[in-house]
Amino acid sequence: MTLQGEVLLNGPAVATAALVLTAPISFWGGVDPHTSAITDARHPEFAQKMSGRVLLIPSTIGSSSAAAVLLELVHAGLAPAALILHEPDAILLLGLIVAKEMGLPIPMALRLDRQHFPHFHNQRVSITPDGVIDVG
Repeated sequence: MTLQGEVLLNGPAVATAALVLTAPISFWGGVDPHTSAITDARHPEFAQKMSGRVLLIPSTIGSSSAAAVLLELVHAGLAPAALILHEPDAILLLGLIVAKEMGLPIPMALRLDRQHFPHFHNQRVSITPDGVIDVG
């Protein structure tokens, strides 16, 4: 399956496994910035690590600290390989913008309707710099 995502922030092409979040996530208190593991025991993807994977996020649970946690993940080399969001999240994306301003390599961020997210479960995903997504 090939889809066209809307590029929100440029980043390198990727080819890796997907991690599809099936519930909203709070990065602040819900993600360990030292391991990239989901630490919220109530989250369906509890204990999964997002590092190096294409992370599909249906939505976030709001804290302005989400940007700081994502920035920490980028700084530690533990960020997702790419982020695919249902809707642009200015606070989360701010973490990537700050990382880029600091000269750190950042993952690409894309927007894609969450109706497509179930197709990504247990799949390998390739994304080109212009937002073309190949699943499977």
